[in-house]
Amino acid sequence: MEAVDVQPGDEFAIAIVGVAGRFPGAPDVETFWRNLRAGVEGIRFFTDAELLARGVPAERLAEPGFVKAGAVLEDVGAFDAAFFGYSPREAALMDPQHRHFLECAWEALERAGHGLDTDSRSVGVFAGTSLSTYLLFNLRTHPELLESGDSFQVMIGNDKDFIATRLAYHLDLKGPSVNVQTGCSTSLVATHLACQSLLGFQCDVAIAGGVSIDVPQRTGYVHQPGGIASPDGHCRPFDAAGQGTLFGSGVGVVVLKRLADALADGNPIHAVIRATAVNNDGASKLGFTAPSAEGQAEVIARAQALADVSPDSVEYVETHGTGTLLGDPVEVSALTSVFRAATQATGFCALGSVKSNIGHLDAAAGVAGLIKATLAVEHGLIPYFYK
Repeated sequence: MEAVDVQPGDEFAIAIVGVAGRFPGAPDVETFWRNLRAGVEGIRFFTDAELLARGVPAERLAEPGFVKAGAVLEDVGAFDAAFFGYSPREAALMDPQHRHFLECAWEALERAGHGLDTDSRSVGVFAGTSLSTYLLFNLRTHPELLESGDSFQVMIGNDKDFIATRLAYHLDLKGPSVNVQTGCSTSLVATHLACQSLLGFQCDVAIAGGVSIDVPQRTGYVHQPGGIASPDGHCRPFDAAGQGTLFGSGVGVVVLKRLADALADGNPIHAVIRATAVNNDGASKLGFTAPSAEGQAEVIARAQALADVSPDSVEYVETHGTGTLLGDPVEVSALTSVFRAATQATGFCALGSVKSNIGHLDAAAGVAGLIKATLAVEHGLIPYFYK
């Protein structure tokens, strides 16, 4: 690993010292990086026989616009319950999102390696999860569970409010424990809050991330003209052929430290966060779910100013990039307005979106992009994908 280039102002920089993730087609970050480099698409395309075996009604397969694709996570039911002190019964009542986040966070901490020492340092957890479809479509179909003495376990094992504190409890972490819910920006807002907590010395180590696992996992969906879902199961961000995205399952976690501490402790440093920024569009957009070019431009400009980064020095931007006819042009417009304020140069900055490889992971979408960008920085290579 190359030495980190320490620059003036880096007393406010945050080091990414541990990374772990499980994504469609990639059970770990090494496979994830190999897939990115090779342009592998983690989307699964199912045969009729597979879909029928998974319980999809035959009449649904014949429905106009039904797309036989999904961004699925393998072994979604697997969990080392005993390692975390759970009985098989307790584990069965817990949302797989909680289970996979526990395992992924532990892996990220292990990967952080030397000098972490969570026993003597304040460690914060900042995380978010999607709605518990495990509760809606699995446990809820067994009312005897909700009416028995297990109802409290069902509640705390599936509610969004407990994912961060669950990890803090099992690992005896005494820093801030914050559950974040901001839709598909959840895991990036969690990372922002983690950075702020480190810079404010509210903790010495921060774990940040997000998880989104549908149960049962999506085995096809219905495309509606004018909607955000892709008509063919492929997501093509910033492409003339782009017509939408598809949703999938995944989990990603990063471990963060102040850069000076990471260097002093000899931690592996995968990448450095020089600044973060967060805002909201308010009502200055076409509708509640529509993006705002003005809002995006403002937050991009603020992040660049805080990081003291000149736009013409930026070589790559990992974007939200859903491949939709509305979202992508707004995102490019926002970036263009910010970059054009400082330079008229062209062709120096690449755009990318990990959704072309793994689809849209909802609460885990942002951290998936962050991990992709981190690996690109670490390896000195911008992965390219075209489908």
